[in-house]
Amino acid sequence: MQGIAAAAELLRPCRRILAFTGAGISTESGIPDFRGPQGVWTKVDPDEFTLDRYLRYPDTRRRSWKLRMTSGALDAVPNAAHRALTALWAAGKMIGCVTQNIDGLHQKAGLPGDAVVELHGNAHTTVCLGCGDRQPTAAVLRRVDAGEEDPSCLLCGAILKTAVVYFGEMMPAGAVEEAFDLAEGADAVISIGSTLTVFPAAYVPLRVAERGRPFVVLNLSPTDFDHLASIRLRASAGAALPALVAALT
Repeated sequence: MQGIAAAAELLRPCRRILAFTGAGISTESGIPDFRGPQGVWTKVDPDEFTLDRYLRYPDTRRRSWKLRMTSGALDAVPNAAHRALTALWAAGKMIGCVTQNIDGLHQKAGLPGDAVVELHGNAHTTVCLGCGDRQPTAAVLRRVDAGEEDPSCLLCGAILKTAVVYFGEMMPAGAVEEAFDLAEGADAVISIGSTLTVFPAAYVPLRVAERGRPFVVLNLSPTDFDHLASIRLRASAGAALPALVAALT
């Protein structure tokens, strides 16, 4: 609680706080992180998530759709940390949220869509890699459940892929530009649930810190930028973030 009080004291004068979120903010919603002891990469080979393999091999696509079917991520609900960020936004103290997550939980928690920048896409949407048609992933998963192991576009027959960024794929240029615009306009940043090891995403909070603005790191484990943090909070997002926001609003 001393750390939360110190963070609140540091952030209280700020009116344009940037929230930067990683997988750790969603673990309490039942979505595993990637690099933790029970993370996704302890169970699934990251090489399965390269764009090249996805495009080349039907078996990779079949496994990917099966994983989407069984993960439960699309049905997850926001937790206290997501709701706390919505409260911070409602209080007029937040410039926006840049997230590495693909779960859409910030929007489910009530953050306006234009307040959230999704650097790695959103799993709730599926895109055709041929004609560009977009549709809800839930509709595609109903086809998978009915027996289509590798569903193709109903309009042109091309490969379908969830609108998330795979390894070897560029992040959406518009999202990257918007994220750094927010970083330039922020007067503080809170990094929540990220190890800050994935680049170029991790450069977003770094940009705020390099400008000499308050940089609060909230994560259960050490991060690559702990040495730059104004304050480090070793706690779960669901416990610490609501307390911090309550002290600020």
